[in-house]
Amino acid sequence: MSRLSIEVSTPLCLLQDAGRFGVRHLGVTQGGGLDWRSMSWANWLLGNGLDAPVVEITLGGFTVVAEEDCVLALAGADLGAQVDGEALAPWRSFRLHKGQRLQFTQPLLGARAYLAAPGGFDAPKVLGSSATVVREELGGLDGMGRPLAKDAQLSYSGSPLILLRELPKEHVPDLKLNAPLDLVLGAQIGAFSGQSLFDAFNSVWELDSRADRMGIRLLGTPLEYQGKPMISEGIPLGAVQVPPDGQPIVLLNDRQTIGGYPRLGALTPLALARLAQCLPGAKVRLRPVVQDVAHREQVGYLQRFASH
Repeated sequence: MSRLSIEVSTPLCLLQDAGRFGVRHLGVTQGGGLDWRSMSWANWLLGNGLDAPVVEITLGGFTVVAEEDCVLALAGADLGAQVDGEALAPWRSFRLHKGQRLQFTQPLLGARAYLAAPGGFDAPKVLGSSATVVREELGGLDGMGRPLAKDAQLSYSGSPLILLRELPKEHVPDLKLNAPLDLVLGAQIGAFSGQSLFDAFNSVWELDSRADRMGIRLLGTPLEYQGKPMISEGIPLGAVQVPPDGQPIVLLNDRQTIGGYPRLGALTPLALARLAQCLPGAKVRLRPVVQDVAHREQVGYLQRFASH
């Protein structure tokens, strides 16, 4: 077993995996890495299962020291990572020698970085997952949903004898990409005014600072719902709810399990991964797509992990 000692951390640094499934009927939410693409690539670089537990580092402020020589992998945002003061770019595996310090300083490009270890970081599974959901006190290093804290230790049992590799450039997600976010239209789409539907897909939306792992509020022209009041119903990942103030909210991995606000639809998994790397104040657009198109794109992307 190998260990990393945590010297610096914040409440935004969490142990995550692919999430908790099959328990929403119990009122338990999904959790899991917000940028599933980057999390999966970090694991891929080490030959792990794509759902192995990793550290999700949001906005920096995280430092670990190696207790033994090890091989780790980094993917996602450029948070100014340094090994003993030397810059470390993401999308690659790398060696960390005993006593060396890996530090994440501040966002240079993107918002969330993912640190992986051989075999995944050790943590108990609670309801089938190690994903940390602070609100529900589930997951994490002790199963109680606590963020990673100073003086805690990250352990892993995989072999350190791994060849270093870098993600091929054609597979590195473009975190500067400003293409519209694809949205699969939902059941209440016809109950919004015609002007609101035009505004929803032809306006620029700004990401509010009121954002967390539950959801991100979009600021722009208020949307008008003209339908009947709704009874609460299940909420899928990426659902775009429109509360009475008309400002949409994109619901993320730690969302509530049911809700009664009307929805434009839901962002696709690929759109959600891109949104997870956007900082408050970023400008985004929405683009309507049908489910078949979104499904084909998702299947096509997943095939990349098996092609190398």
